[in-house]
Amino acid sequence: MLTPSFDPLDIDLLVLPDTNLILVASVIEPLRAANRIMGQTLYRWRIFGSTDGPVETTCQIPIPAEGAFSAQKETAPLFVLASYNWRRCATTSLKMRLSRAASYRPCIAGIESGSWLLAESGLLNECSATVHWEDFEAFATQYPQVNLRTERYVIDGKRITTGGSLPTLDLMLEIIRRRQGYSLALEVSRLFIYDRSRMLEDKTQTIHSIGSMRMIDARVDQAIRLMENNIEQPLRLTWIARRIGITARHLQDLFQGNIGVAPHLHYLALRLNAARRLVIESQASLADIAGAAGFNSCAAFSRSYRAHFRESASQTRKRLRNQL
Repeated sequence: MLTPSFDPLDIDLLVLPDTNLILVASVIEPLRAANRIMGQTLYRWRIFGSTDGPVETTCQIPIPAEGAFSAQKETAPLFVLASYNWRRCATTSLKMRLSRAASYRPCIAGIESGSWLLAESGLLNECSATVHWEDFEAFATQYPQVNLRTERYVIDGKRITTGGSLPTLDLMLEIIRRRQGYSLALEVSRLFIYDRSRMLEDKTQTIHSIGSMRMIDARVDQAIRLMENNIEQPLRLTWIARRIGITARHLQDLFQGNIGVAPHLHYLALRLNAARRLVIESQASLADIAGAAGFNSCAAFSRSYRAHFRESASQTRKRLRNQL
């Protein structure tokens, strides 16, 4: 699930009653957005409940389910979603089904309180995991065999855990990044991240469209704004660093520490995403698009575009227009 691929990935969701609707959306919506942006099916999902019938959420909006979760020999990754009152569903039968499913599934993820159910089923023994911050001490006391960490999400081999709705969105962006690359993960993140300073002209530190919902260093935020405002004529990273009062090496370290990617890769992703939007939404020639995205030749643009999106710009344009 976490290796590079543009093949469709099937994911099964086990949603327990009293799960927050936003938690379900945090799993599904980034995948839906990735499909829409790429114009192809990269992700498919099925929803199951602990019993037959729709799953009731905390906001009393039921979620249709395909039926009760069973321990059949399925090979899709399994995401276990829970928010409140998970113990009501933690029956011996369900825990046995989860244990059997672990024999076949390539990975099982505990989403928010789903981590509790995985631990209760013995599926997090000797694994690193995380949980919602409010539950940290209680979880650590009840399951000392789990290496509990305070991170937003934890990936430990075949086990994945998250600490809430926004950390789950972070996880899904990370899955997209590992499978389809940083450019797509960045573009998906821009659909969900609310930048307060741009709406209110507030000069305080902001949440930025970087593929993570975390607060970032103000100098990284400033550098990203300079990049976004200079797509057609890209700035040198040394100039950006001087502009914000640091060295180029410090800029590298800040980007790696805040968003987990080098500044030149983030800048390239911004330019390629801008180019892809023009490919899809405009009638401009590919030569003009290459120039608008700051490439000094069509050949350089073509190589970079294909490396990131696994197809040429002309193939993207033809494929998506044929779908209209």
